[in-house]
Amino acid sequence: MGPYILRRLLASIPVLLLVGIITFSLLHLAPGDPAAIIAGDLASPEQVAETRRLLGLDKPFLVQVGLWFGRLLQGDLGTSIFSGHTVASLIASRLEPSLSLGLLGILLSVLIGVPLGALAAWKANTWIDRSVMFFVVVGFSVPVFWLGFNLVWLFSVSLQLLPAAQYKPLSQGVGPWLRHLILPAVTVAIVFAALIARMTRSSMLEVLREDYIRTARAKGLAERVVLVRHALKAASLPIITVIGLIFALMVTGLVVTETVFAIPGVGRLVVDAVIRRDYPVIQGVMMAVAVVYVFINLLVDVMYAYLDPRIRY
Repeated sequence: MGPYILRRLLASIPVLLLVGIITFSLLHLAPGDPAAIIAGDLASPEQVAETRRLLGLDKPFLVQVGLWFGRLLQGDLGTSIFSGHTVASLIASRLEPSLSLGLLGILLSVLIGVPLGALAAWKANTWIDRSVMFFVVVGFSVPVFWLGFNLVWLFSVSLQLLPAAQYKPLSQGVGPWLRHLILPAVTVAIVFAALIARMTRSSMLEVLREDYIRTARAKGLAERVVLVRHALKAASLPIITVIGLIFALMVTGLVVTETVFAIPGVGRLVVDAVIRRDYPVIQGVMMAVAVVYVFINLLVDVMYAYLDPRIRY
């Protein structure tokens, strides 16, 4: 396993380089000039050119790419054009809300999706199965922002049970932290729970047809033991794969959810940076996301070998 992990880490270096080059290229080819935004609408062409020179945007494209990768090798993600703060500090200041929302959303989606999918497979072709599949279709079809607005209207405006927006850090107490996160976490959890339920049902249906499941039932094992210890464990590899993919999908989901619920997370940081054409912030966040995604894929592969000892790399 050790040599495999080392090979995967070395193979991720070209991937990260490619992600960085593509991100850098798309941002600089897109219309818009941050120098003109900073200089203001009344600035003369000479003032815009001077601002562009001070920001280093007047250098050739390949030189800018080389300088950026050189700073990355030193652990420097760059400095925001507008705020003057380092990108690393901006990400760190927004990391807690995004991590809290993402981890809570994934936890809820797993707690909802896996039992529903297993129940649908166990009661296949019954009204229970059709009800779960109806939830799956609705979860796939409903836009995140629409679901978020409706939850706010129901639980915040009508029932006045939960706050509609903002974020309370964990340092102010678990209760306020959870009350402000429950609505956005449920919003993203419903969408991803539908995906997990669909995959769990499909995988469980295949396993429940296997001979060893019939043998376990013939030996008189309780149905709960057959489903959880034998069927669900054998069907867990595709489910783990989907959960790993959800970490990547959560990035785009959090951008919308954080905007709807006014959560000051990394998603809103990216939205603000795109609006202002803050190149260093966008590039730094994209590279950080790419590193996390590579690490998650590696973690999923390691979990494969743990869940199924037959897997060898």
